Amino acid sequence: MFVLVEMVDTVRIPPWQFEQKLNDSITEELNKKLANKVVYNVGLCICLYDITKLEDSYIFPGDGASHTKVHFRYVVFRPFLDEILIGKIKGCSQEGVHVSLGFFDDIVIPPESLQQPGKFDETEQVWVWEYETDEGAHDLYMDIGEEIRFRVVDENFIDTSPTGPSSAEASCSSAEEVHKKEAPYTLVGSISEPGLGLLSWWTNS
Repeated sequence: MFVLVEMVDTVRIPPWQFEQKLNDSITEELNKKLANKVVYNVGLCICLYDITKLEDSYIFPGDGASHTKVHFRYVVFRPFLDEILIGKIKGCSQEGVHVSLGFFDDIVIPPESLQQPGKFDETEQVWVWEYETDEGAHDLYMDIGEEIRFRVVDENFIDTSPTGPSSAEASCSSAEEVHKKEAPYTLVGSISEPGLGLLSWWTNS
């Protein structure tokens, strides 16, 4: 679920941080820049693990800060495909079941990847597994807040870097784009196999 990623970046240390140790200042600046941010095709950055190499520091004319090229390793959240995780249901919609891990919310289990047969209850706004037994069908509701075990089957990265408007029309539609903003990193899950789904389904009473 968590991996170490080797990165290189040039870190700017402002003059008022010169009294601190260089490593402490670099750690503070890197975490300020990367923590809880998604790096395209890398994952969700959690925290700095260690600094592996510091190159020479430079102070450029007109800028009192120091600039240091840093080689470091960062803890990143990026589950492997087929990895099984446990989260909590944060909501349901026609698009599927939306799951949260607490620190990461952009997880969806689409309808075709739910236990079958299933249906979406418009009144309750939850998905229901119509579990068949010898005694008939039982509706098992996927309520908000329930713990759910799922398999990671896909991931999607979207480059959300800002781009300048190419025309007046693009500028006018910027307000609409804000409402349609997509998550930079999304996981797709599946519970369509025995043992997956709500933990309460598989717990012996």
